[in-house]
Amino acid sequence: MPKAQGTVLVTGGNRGIGFEVCRQLGHEGMSVLLTARTPSAGEEAAARLRAEGLEVAFEQLDVASAESVNALAERLQRRGQRLAALINNAAITMDGFDENVAEQTTAVNFFGAWLIADRLGPLLEEHGRLVMVSSGVGELANLAPEVRRRFEPPPSREALAALVREFVADVRSGQYARKGWPRSAYRVSKVALNALTRLLAQELKPRHVLVNAVCPGWVRTRMGGSSAPRGVEQGADTIVWAALLPPDGPTGGWFRDRKRIDW
Repeated sequence: MPKAQGTVLVTGGNRGIGFEVCRQLGHEGMSVLLTARTPSAGEEAAARLRAEGLEVAFEQLDVASAESVNALAERLQRRGQRLAALINNAAITMDGFDENVAEQTTAVNFFGAWLIADRLGPLLEEHGRLVMVSSGVGELANLAPEVRRRFEPPPSREALAALVREFVADVRSGQYARKGWPRSAYRVSKVALNALTRLLAQELKPRHVLVNAVCPGWVRTRMGGSSAPRGVEQGADTIVWAALLPPDGPTGGWFRDRKRIDW
């Protein structure tokens, strides 16, 4: 098979699944822009992949910082950089559960991915691919019926953002359980990310950009822990597959092990 071509940008690419995604796409022939919040960690990760003979460059990026995202977008625009694929991989999970955890988790996992899609999405070539790395905990079936109804079908962008902010406010006020919210900011962030994926798929359809979410499964990483059943190679596989879909590939779907799953 011919090698893939073009440039892919991966958020949170310095370790774990993101790093393996960069490696696999590099071996497929793509030029990789590996992003990370910490310059030293990002530079080291990119250097390790270049030592394997891959074309990998580092770009500093904090997905929760509009200033950082805008600065990266401007750097790429000045260079005339176009992207064949954009992978929203950066995410956090935090110990405990309080308003700080709810605010920070949704800021990175949902609003950060939203900002990346809006600021870097315009750099995608026609027939480009936008991949949102989600999680099985974001399945709608995991929600209380009264909350699930508010996400299905996905509301407008404005209503979706307001819904996530409402969750944070309900955690702050101690009303989250009474209103049916789960005691997991990570879960809510991924439910919202899935809803955003479906909205973006419709928005970007006129440009023939394929937008899909991927559940990598429970993977042995710093986030997943040592007891997880999957290695990073398996966790990265479907993300890489979604980044290399042919022009007539699926859009607006959620996939695990290269197979469509229910929202």
